[in-house]
Amino acid sequence: MTDYKNLKLIATSSPHIRGSETTRSIMLDVIIALLPALAFSVWNFGIEALVLTAISVVGCVFFEWLYRKLMHKPQSVGDLSAVVTGMLLAMTCPVTLEWWAILIGDFFAIVFVKQLFGGIGKNFINPALAGRAMLVASYAGSMTRWFDPASGSAPLFGGVDVTTAATPLSYLKNMDMEGLKAAYSVKDVFMGFIGGSLGEVSALMLLIGGIYLIWRKVINWQTPVAYIGTVAVLSFLFPKTGSGLEFMLYSVFSGGLMLGAFFMATDYATSPVTKKGQLIFGIGCGLFTVFIRYFGSYNEGVCYSIMVMNCCTALIDKYTKPTRFGVVKSDKKEASAK
Repeated sequence: MTDYKNLKLIATSSPHIRGSETTRSIMLDVIIALLPALAFSVWNFGIEALVLTAISVVGCVFFEWLYRKLMHKPQSVGDLSAVVTGMLLAMTCPVTLEWWAILIGDFFAIVFVKQLFGGIGKNFINPALAGRAMLVASYAGSMTRWFDPASGSAPLFGGVDVTTAATPLSYLKNMDMEGLKAAYSVKDVFMGFIGGSLGEVSALMLLIGGIYLIWRKVINWQTPVAYIGTVAVLSFLFPKTGSGLEFMLYSVFSGGLMLGAFFMATDYATSPVTKKGQLIFGIGCGLFTVFIRYFGSYNEGVCYSIMVMNCCTALIDKYTKPTRFGVVKSDKKEASAK
């Protein structure tokens, strides 16, 4: 195979737009944006959150290095994409998940979802989400064991006795708004004083990270705003319990919505490239998330909604492709008819 990274390409005639961004610099920005949520999870759950994340990152980097070594391909671990996958996968898992389980998820995400399709930029669904979906399907008990941070720090890899707690989404699923308000206030959910996956407990920290990515122009605002806005509007208009405002706030701040909207749905390889397409993609993710939460047996719908829309990305790009300069509508119709 051609080693495209070592090709010497000469740019001649103008116009050309040169940017200082590289894959490594973009991934570094994503890592920086995830640090507030990671730091809060360590404060909320204890050092076990950092240990689980470190194991996941090391596993992803190792499996990518090993695969490319065995396949005699140029190494790509230096672009930090495997580090991001490891962090995101850990963020979608409970702090009590066994160390060997997270490594299985790493292997599936890196080898089966990313590398077998050609590596970074060629996978059609988000590797971290695919890894999480596989872990939920294979180890549902471990993936739905939510540690109660009010009981202290989480024991190493679950320990023998783990104090668990219901998440806000489980209360909403059971239409128990009074029980939810008694257990967690809206402020608790927004700040992150709740049980759940590492990266979904603090909406505030994820919002800070998302704003940083938009400010750095790593992501566009269209997808996260359309995604969160769709969930907010539908939750407000059609509350399953309590008032529309209460149901909306708990629905937006709970679960993996913030993590998915800013860090998963905006993945370059698996999301549309056009601004209009990104809006459609975000709205689609929001619709599927609400439908799964309302009518499915699963409390959360972020993971599967994004993966479903990942499969629609090529179609969205096709029908939102901007018109080329100098091409009129009649020319477009004739070209499409051929």
